[in-house]
Amino acid sequence: MRAAVLTTHGVPTYGIFPDPEPAEGFATIEVAAAGLNPIDLAIAAGQIAARLPVLPSVAGSEGVGLMQGQRVYFNGCKPPFGAMAERTLVAPARTLPVPDGIGDGIAVALGIAGLTAWLSLSWRARLAPGEHVLILGAGGAVGLLAVQAARLLGAGRIIAATRSPDGLERARAAGAHATVALEGSEGDIAEAIRAASGNRLDVIIDPLWGVPAAAALQAASANARLVQLGSTAGGQMPFSPAFMRGPQISLLGFSSGTVPQPEKAAAYAEMCAAVLRGDMAIAVESLPLAEVAQAWQLQAAFPHRKLVLAP
Repeated sequence: MRAAVLTTHGVPTYGIFPDPEPAEGFATIEVAAAGLNPIDLAIAAGQIAARLPVLPSVAGSEGVGLMQGQRVYFNGCKPPFGAMAERTLVAPARTLPVPDGIGDGIAVALGIAGLTAWLSLSWRARLAPGEHVLILGAGGAVGLLAVQAARLLGAGRIIAATRSPDGLERARAAGAHATVALEGSEGDIAEAIRAASGNRLDVIIDPLWGVPAAAALQAASANARLVQLGSTAGGQMPFSPAFMRGPQISLLGFSSGTVPQPEKAAAYAEMCAAVLRGDMAIAVESLPLAEVAQAWQLQAAFPHRKLVLAP
C-alpha cells in the first residue's frame, strides 16, 4: 500500500509499505485523511523517548476513515502502522463516530487539535461561565479552536495573544473580545494582558511557555489556572514564583491522552454539532500523501491552519 514511511528518524518518504494483516483486538481502517501535528514531527525525529517509532514504520497517529463501513475518527495505530497510509490498524475503542456533513479535513482537525483546545478548558481548567480566558499562541490551529471553544463554553471575556498580526486578526474573527501582540519585554506583555482582560484573568491556555507564559502569570488573578500544552516559545521560564503563592495561582499540565474516552467522545460530539450549526470552523489544507515531505516542512514552519494528507 502507499504510505509515508519512516526508515530512519526524521522526515518520512512516500513509498510502499506492507498491508496490515488482521490482529486480535484491532480493526482495519481505510484511511480517507490523516492529520499532521507538531507531535508527529517530534515522534518521527526520535525526540520523545517514550514514543520512539519502530523502524521501518508508517508515520502519523490520527485520521478519518471507514471501519467496517462506518466513518470514524481514530487516534493511535498498532505499530508499525500509522495514519499516513491507505490502510491502518486501530483498536475500535480508540475511534469516534463522525457525523454526516462533517468533511474529512474538519473531522481530523477536531481530533488532536480540537480535543486539546476543548478539553484543556472544560476538563482540565474547569472553566466556569463568565470567567476571563487568555489564549496564548492564538493564531495556530489549537489556539483558534480554543478561542471558539472558550466562547461556546461560556467564557465572559476571551483574550487572544500571538506575535503575528494576521494571527490576531484570525483570532478576532474567531470570537476573541480583545487581542494582545506578544512583543516587547515580559513587563510590557503583562501590562498589555492586564489592560485587555480588564484586570481579571482566570484561565490561561498556554502552548508557548517562555516569556509569554511568565507575562501571563504576572497578570493572572487569584485562583487563576494556567494549563500547559507545549513550549514552542522556549523550554525555560525563569521567574520568581513568590507572587503566585498569595493568590494561589495553579500550573496544570495537560495531555489529551490522560482524558477518559467518554469525555473525549462527548467533547468531539459537541464540537461536531457546533461545526454543523456554523458555530465552529478551522482552515484546513489537504495535500496528497505523495507530498508528505512538503507537508513536513509546512508543519515545521508553524502553519496557521490544519494540515491533512489524503492517500
